[in-house]
Amino acid sequence: RRPYLCDDADVALLPILLGSTEKAAEPANLLKILDFPSLPEGVTKTTGFCSNRRSAQGPDVAYRVSKEAQLSAPTKQLYPGDAFPEDFSILATVKPKKGSQSFLMSVYNEQGIQQLGLEMGRSPVFLYEDHTGKPGPEDYPLFRGINLADGKWHRVAISVHKQTITLILDCKKKTTQKLLRSAHPVIDTKGIIVFGTRILDEEVFEGDIQQLMIVADHRAAYDYCEHYSPDCEVAVPDQPQNQDPNTDDYVSCPDF
Repeated sequence: RRPYLCDDADVALLPILLGSTEKAAEPANLLKILDFPSLPEGVTKTTGFCSNRRSAQGPDVAYRVSKEAQLSAPTKQLYPGDAFPEDFSILATVKPKKGSQSFLMSVYNEQGIQQLGLEMGRSPVFLYEDHTGKPGPEDYPLFRGINLADGKWHRVAISVHKQTITLILDCKKKTTQKLLRSAHPVIDTKGIIVFGTRILDEEVFEGDIQQLMIVADHRAAYDYCEHYSPDCEVAVPDQPQNQDPNTDDYVSCPDF
């Protein structure tokens, strides 16, 4: 992406642009919110995406999740005092059990209706239902030809922007689908977020996970492998589990 070239008018707007970018780019770290670091029942530490990372003392740290894990938290912990963003990115570094088919995360409203869900497995579905019930189940985006449960690590970046959703798999494969939601969709934050399943589902997530974040910026998905989950030969960012995008990528101007 090309940086902006600044003239006097742009310079005047620079604090506004930088401020809005930084605010929009604050990630919600779901693994922290769901208390993974304390190793609740069904969760253990394991080697992550990189067994040997440049400039690191050891391998990446991930969490191995068994079917005994039952993890949930109030949705309001994602964005305390804030509404759920209309446009956003979901970022995950994950290795589901080979051949499995389950939801990695589910967001429910106060009435217990699922509003958001990211499936792992073969031809995964992205479940999204706003306050008006759009889109209906027959219009949920389905990513055919993709298998996220092949026993390998995957960096999965989802960008939700207006009426489209783009899945970027392993920093390369991009697939865009329509997301037939309302013009100003609302996701209720008075309910709960559930990890690894849907309420009443028999299928539960089993496998390894290193990162799971929601960023209130649809552009973050396109920078996932640069700012959040880089290649193994690249030094890890200062806060790999909760790393803000570099705002220089969005606004780049000379020093004065």
